[in-house]
Amino acid sequence: MTRRDSFKLLEATGLALVLPQPLLLFAQKNNSMAHTEFEVIIIGGSYAGLSTALTLGRSRRKTLLIDAGQPCNQQTPHSHNFLTQDGMTPKDIADVAKSQVAKYPSVHFYNGFANSAKRSQEKFEITTSNGEIFIAKKLVLATGIKDLMPTITGFNECWGISVVHCPYCHGYEIRNKNTAIIANGEHAFHLAALVINLTSKVTIITANKDQFNEHQLKILKQNNIRIIEKDVSAIRHQNGQLKSLIFKDATSEDFDCAYASIPFELHSNIAASLGCEFTEHGHIKVNPMQKTTVEGVFACGDNSSPMRSVANAVQGGNFTGAVINNELSKESF
Repeated sequence: MTRRDSFKLLEATGLALVLPQPLLLFAQKNNSMAHTEFEVIIIGGSYAGLSTALTLGRSRRKTLLIDAGQPCNQQTPHSHNFLTQDGMTPKDIADVAKSQVAKYPSVHFYNGFANSAKRSQEKFEITTSNGEIFIAKKLVLATGIKDLMPTITGFNECWGISVVHCPYCHGYEIRNKNTAIIANGEHAFHLAALVINLTSKVTIITANKDQFNEHQLKILKQNNIRIIEKDVSAIRHQNGQLKSLIFKDATSEDFDCAYASIPFELHSNIAASLGCEFTEHGHIKVNPMQKTTVEGVFACGDNSSPMRSVANAVQGGNFTGAVINNELSKESF
């Protein structure tokens, strides 16, 4: 059963009334395209993709947004540091955004995966997991990233709740808490410098103290930051709330929360398949205009920026939409 058939069934049974009113229009527009060629296709429908779509919709650009509904922050209880939305849930922010973008007639939505992309006669041909093909002049990759969870028991359950990555997104809520930093070397030192202003109880958990130079060790000591040279094997928690870290030598230490640095991968291999270049950290390389190294392909959001935040994703998407509209205007004027 297609998404369109599913919604027809909801209407027939009266279950569509269960949907929040602002999302009814979004649901009705999902997979309801009568055409397959667009000016712009956006792959990824979280904050960066929706922000791009909003700008293009307001410019009356024929736009398709393809999204599979798997944001990396779906477990995070609240979003912070975003004006007018501070403390809202990530889902609530996304739902409001979808309902607002859906009001623009030129923006269409496709619920599913974009499996592949290729250039075809100066345009881009996108094939979905269902075998449907869509064509556009410009392509936006707002695909986000996927966190790669370490083999630490309990880590996944705490991630985004009491084990976090960003002091700007979560630090104020865990201020004055007994805090661990699970990271090594320069990144651990960088986090410690940010976190010490939020709490005086900071401990670095690192596999190798030798990664800090003499100057760094002196500064850490001056700020009463402890260093524990042990590997974490498990996290004892209650419903995602960290209680203690258990080390591989079977000892443990109580903490209230932790910052952790973990690797990631892109949600999609489309950037690589098109020949886009990447930064040394694994992000899609873009110039100040959000253009990738492949002509006609843009990237915005977490896949192309080390600053992971809702506000940054929205800004990047807004700017990307404006740059694309400017290009399309010049090409057709």
